[in-house]
Amino acid sequence: MSAGVNALNKTKPSVNNESLVSKILPHIELIAALLSGLLILAGWLLSKNGLDSPSIAAYLLAFIIGGYAKAKEGIEETIENKELNVEMLMILAAIGSAIIGYWTEGAVLIFIFAVSGALETYTMNKSHKEISALMDLQPEEALLLNADGTEARVAVSSLQVGDLILVKPGERVPSDGMIKEGQTNLDEAAITGESIPVIKKEQDEVFAGTVNLRGSIIVRITKPSSETLFQKIIALVQSAQSEKSPSQQFIERFEGTYVKVVLSVVFLMMFLPHFLLGWSWTETFYRAMILLVVASPCALVASIMPATLSAISNGARHGILFKGGVHLENLGHLKAIALDKTGTLTKGKPEVTNIVVRDGMSEEAFLYHVASIENYSNHPLANSIVRYAKSHASITPIKPDSMEDISGWGVQALIDGVKWKVGKAGFVGQEEAAEFRDGIAAAFAAEGKTIVYAKDEKGIAGIITLKDVVRDETITAIEELKREGVYTVMLTGDSEKTANVIAGESHIDSYIAECLPETKVSEIKKLNDLYGTTAMVGDGINDAPALATASVGIAMGEGTDVALETADVVLMKNDLPKIAEAIRLSKKMNTIIKQNVIFSISVIMFLIASNFLQFLDLPYGVIGHEGSTILVILNSLRLLRN
Repeated sequence: MSAGVNALNKTKPSVNNESLVSKILPHIELIAALLSGLLILAGWLLSKNGLDSPSIAAYLLAFIIGGYAKAKEGIEETIENKELNVEMLMILAAIGSAIIGYWTEGAVLIFIFAVSGALETYTMNKSHKEISALMDLQPEEALLLNADGTEARVAVSSLQVGDLILVKPGERVPSDGMIKEGQTNLDEAAITGESIPVIKKEQDEVFAGTVNLRGSIIVRITKPSSETLFQKIIALVQSAQSEKSPSQQFIERFEGTYVKVVLSVVFLMMFLPHFLLGWSWTETFYRAMILLVVASPCALVASIMPATLSAISNGARHGILFKGGVHLENLGHLKAIALDKTGTLTKGKPEVTNIVVRDGMSEEAFLYHVASIENYSNHPLANSIVRYAKSHASITPIKPDSMEDISGWGVQALIDGVKWKVGKAGFVGQEEAAEFRDGIAAAFAAEGKTIVYAKDEKGIAGIITLKDVVRDETITAIEELKREGVYTVMLTGDSEKTANVIAGESHIDSYIAECLPETKVSEIKKLNDLYGTTAMVGDGINDAPALATASVGIAMGEGTDVALETADVVLMKNDLPKIAEAIRLSKKMNTIIKQNVIFSISVIMFLIASNFLQFLDLPYGVIGHEGSTILVILNSLRLLRN
């Protein structure tokens, strides 16, 4: 089937101009295969009723409709590569079956390969859509500040290093640069995967694709749009997807050798027995046609596809979506797995974990004032605090008398004539914050928690700690992976301190902190070198290159569209323990495939030997050939069971 992959790659549409043909091609091939199957059924029914001519006509149509795509593909590949392929062998075997009067077998052979070709084309087309999804997140225009102070909307591609651009709240940064004026909070989830926005001020670096949440900033361009970190993510995905797996390379090498051997032996069989063994020409041709039929790898092909489809169906029923059989097969050989932190091991949203107030102030009164202030902020931490106050303390926030948002630091407001400050330690007073409750905040910080301080006219009123908490099922998932003999690694853009805490809570074997997308790809390649078959689990845009680089990319179902389309496996319900379940399913599938392959090859060799010894008549050859195919399919269907 490798010819189908090669043919598709040659005609693959560009990212920005996906052709209509590439969209409808899988549907046309599938319709042709199904129509071929209906014609085979019609031909069989007509032959049972003694209508031989209409039956042959139906089979001929089945040959033409079902076999056209594979025949065209096989001929084109043979001409281009100057080497025969399995597609040509299948066509010749089908024609050989028809020549000796076995139209049904030939047509069924065509039908099997037409269906597999349609599924392969569909899968390959789906695998290229993530590039388009990535491109949609790249801004096409930027607000350029001219030397005379005027503004102009220009294409991002026209920006030059040194240009000044204005990025307003809610807009994505169009290109990598450095802040010249202003300060703000940036959502860098597209680059680092970190859920908590990062404070940016003058001279800080900003990346294309990140979202400006608060103040307007003037950015000086430091890289051309073609060399931004965001573009590197796209390039890494493209590069990783274009690399062929060792299994695919082996199949391509095996394909040419197998076809040459079979056709060479069939050709010799058509002449040598007549001269060397004294067979009649009729017997010689008869035996050659039997050889062409029994040597066709129908059972060998059926050894893999039904097992794969059954396992994929089983996985889908349990919330595990596989995008192809090769990914399911690779899971069974998994030795190491890397997992993103934010949104994968953790819930992906900061949650309130601790509230500490000063003596004489109740927790309810403290939350009442803080929630009333934060209720009018759009910062993710503020939203988490308000949500906690409403759900856990049944507090209804009020509107402050006055309020001022100090970008990058916090919020100050007036409630009932009392001035409050809510924000960072430096905003409420660094020394006061450090002394509050004998430095209790330092202990929380060591646990990887983010601390929000609140101060009134009497001093520090209290602190609220927030943390992206580990999912309830994370520990169970990691322990199950370890029982399957898989080494676990956490890759995160967080600081060393936070990463160490989360790794300990998750029972992860090791971790790598402060990862950019390029770092994650590099670490995945190191794991590939050390362990062979590796997987990457993630949910963000920044995980896309690593998902594509790993032997198997696994995305969380609630992740970004880019992660879902780049990944090879999707956990539909964000259920991490399903990874271990998928590994067990893969191992079972690989075992059944091995059983099928050994059995089908044994039958083919037995039938070939029997034919050479003149023990095998054509009807028995067909029964053995088709019977072995049915048996391996039935064995494969066992994978449908829970």
